[in-house]
Amino acid sequence: MAPERTQALDHGAWRLAAVPAGAPEPAPDSPAWQCLAERAPVAAALRALGHDLLAPGAKRLDAQDWWYELHFDADQALDDPHAQLCFDGLATQAQAWLNGEPLLTAANQFRHWRCDVAGRLLRLGNRLLLRFASMDAALTQRRPRPRWKAPMVEHQQLRWWRSSLLGRVPGWCPPLPPIGPWAPVRLEWGTGWEMEVQHTQVELAADGSGHITVLAKLPDEAAELLLHHEGEVFSALFEGQPNGLRRAQLQVPQCLPWWPHTHGKPALHALAVRQGERVHELGRVGFRRLQAITQDGGFGLEVNGQRVFCRGAVWTPVDVMQPDAPAQAVREAVQRCVRAGMNMLRVPGTGWYENEHFLQACSEAGVLVWQDFMFANLDYPADDAGFIAEVEVEVQQQMQRWQTHPCMAVLCGNSEVEQQAAMFGAERALWRPRLFHEQLPAWCATQLPGVPYWPSSAHGGAFAHQADAGTCSYYGVGAYLRDLGDARRAAPRFATECLAFANVPGDAALQRMPGGMGLQVHHPQWKARSPRDLGAGWDFDDVRDHYLTRLFGVDALRLRYEDAGRYLALSRVASAVAMHESFVEWRRADSACNGALVLMARDLWAGAGWGLEDELGTPKPAWHVLAQAWQPLHLGLTDEGGNGLALHLVNEGAQPVRAQLELAAWREGGVCLWQHQQACELGPRSQRSQGVMEALPHFNDLTHAYRFGPLRHQAVSAVLRGAQGQWLAQALYLPGGWPAAQQADVGLAATATQLADSSFELQLSARELALFVQLELPQWHSSAQYIHLLPGQPRMLRLQRRAGCTERAPTGLVHALNARAELRL
Repeated sequence: MAPERTQALDHGAWRLAAVPAGAPEPAPDSPAWQCLAERAPVAAALRALGHDLLAPGAKRLDAQDWWYELHFDADQALDDPHAQLCFDGLATQAQAWLNGEPLLTAANQFRHWRCDVAGRLLRLGNRLLLRFASMDAALTQRRPRPRWKAPMVEHQQLRWWRSSLLGRVPGWCPPLPPIGPWAPVRLEWGTGWEMEVQHTQVELAADGSGHITVLAKLPDEAAELLLHHEGEVFSALFEGQPNGLRRAQLQVPQCLPWWPHTHGKPALHALAVRQGERVHELGRVGFRRLQAITQDGGFGLEVNGQRVFCRGAVWTPVDVMQPDAPAQAVREAVQRCVRAGMNMLRVPGTGWYENEHFLQACSEAGVLVWQDFMFANLDYPADDAGFIAEVEVEVQQQMQRWQTHPCMAVLCGNSEVEQQAAMFGAERALWRPRLFHEQLPAWCATQLPGVPYWPSSAHGGAFAHQADAGTCSYYGVGAYLRDLGDARRAAPRFATECLAFANVPGDAALQRMPGGMGLQVHHPQWKARSPRDLGAGWDFDDVRDHYLTRLFGVDALRLRYEDAGRYLALSRVASAVAMHESFVEWRRADSACNGALVLMARDLWAGAGWGLEDELGTPKPAWHVLAQAWQPLHLGLTDEGGNGLALHLVNEGAQPVRAQLELAAWREGGVCLWQHQQACELGPRSQRSQGVMEALPHFNDLTHAYRFGPLRHQAVSAVLRGAQGQWLAQALYLPGGWPAAQQADVGLAATATQLADSSFELQLSARELALFVQLELPQWHSSAQYIHLLPGQPRMLRLQRRAGCTERAPTGLVHALNARAELRL
């Protein structure tokens, strides 16, 4: 509970200085000091000062000691006995002094600190001094060797430090580790300290009633718990407990539940404590019931009794240099995930615990959060009492934050620790440390009893990375170069990360790379940013090239040096197709897959990284194509060989869908060979699969499995249309594969109509089949990109103005991957 008075110290007279490791504090007038506009971790502060941290020869941030200085006044808090100086995040080896007096020594980035400063420490004018010691120097200390190695981590003894691996895994991350005061610093005082909420539990019972229990330290005066629910106010009095705390239990007979946005409304309700005239807001809570489904040896998640196919991505920071990202940037990033059809994000153990802005944004948007504790790959010293004591404080603090957020769906002990031990060849007994299989689950059961716990991101089966048991990191399609059919054969039950490719971004992001658009993908500056496993003889550009060759039937190496522009165009689509077709397989009615999260949501720097967005948050082609496989109303086609072509329909919504299903086969030149229409009804939260041949009056070798003569059709399409003929969903199957060659012209046409809100509706059409149609409209957002246009069948897109748009009407280019001719708007 926040106190009555708070003085934020993030803006003010901050200074920053770098000195060699172990050197003393710079003199007050030393030129080493640089003035900052606001508190920021080292990388973000130096960026704001104009330093190029990625320039060749730039000094390692971990090699130096960093000093911060802040002067601040505290006249309002001088005489308050409750005054505390609060640090929400210090990375990592930190010391603090206030007015020359030692204040704290810290060695954990992932916890917050409160220091009593009342009385002699606090003055009218104050000087706060912070020192962050060199991590490189700390890692020279001799410690016991680990029992296995994690190849992605540069220094194995990072296992002893509660500090993020981001910035310290050079295979896929810029060398910009978090150092310094990375989260808010503030002075707090006032009688509000007499109230402290220690535990909040929000439950949805099977009968539809909602229950809230709050345990708090409160003054002796009467207090009541208030809940605002759909226009009504429910209340319950706090009653004393033997431990000196007070408890309130509140019940809502029939509550409106919280759902993932794909399955319903993420309903939230305001919760507060009232004491006399004072009302203390506790935030907004949601009623939902979670259950992990593990009885059949797999893993799945039920929300409110409904099994949910979880899809999305491994979350990556909005700004790798600034862990405490602002609310608006985080909210916009989460909203883009929602528009793509994601209903789960995983916060991985390689990063840091995200701030309240992220949790609030996910709860409001209806996005589930798979939350790793901050452990990844390494052999952590789980038998060291001091280490475990520090971890317990860290996780208890974090879990207390999470209690009121309905988005929290799974608590996971670590990222790939179990898998790493197994792959390194460690004995089976070492795969399951006590920290992740006994201590963490016990703490979670106390603090968050309604949220399932899972020991490791890859766990279950005969070995940790077995795809068809428990959870896994699935890279059969991807790093291991398996054909696309492996997505079905491997039968992953729940992929906590999967389908990693070096996804090529748009030209604007390539222009931001060192060397700009002049770079070719083989150039050392390009390759320096291509993700890789340290020590491997390949990188994820090579992985993408492998699938480009297989999907489009061209030699990727030859295409790259003969026609670099065409190579980039096909590269952007190749990884997108591989991911899209995998998700179509996993969303079949008879698929055993309960979820899959792509690695990763966003790049950490400009280049062809794993992200579905570039480092500024602009969606890549892969994002747009995957969005077509992730929507709650889904249509898919799969090649079942001699069994024909299968149609897969999914309606995750709470309402039935009544639509018209249109099936057609197309020959080159835009000729329709046959067409079939039928009424289609999908029940609420239902899915089914059926053979396309069931709808046709005669046999048709749609998959060209029998080879009865030459292939007659270029494509088979399936379209769902609403009652007014509006487009709802679409699937496309090309029996001859994706064409690499371009034809002269597919007859693109467009008509733009302005709407009342100054946006535009764009009607796009094509004379022939147009594949992966892209709109290059610099000042406009399009509701869809990289879509397929069927011959003579228009699609309606919505165009919204970007910030700073100066155009009265949209201008730009429209082009299809399979045509040379472009359409100019």
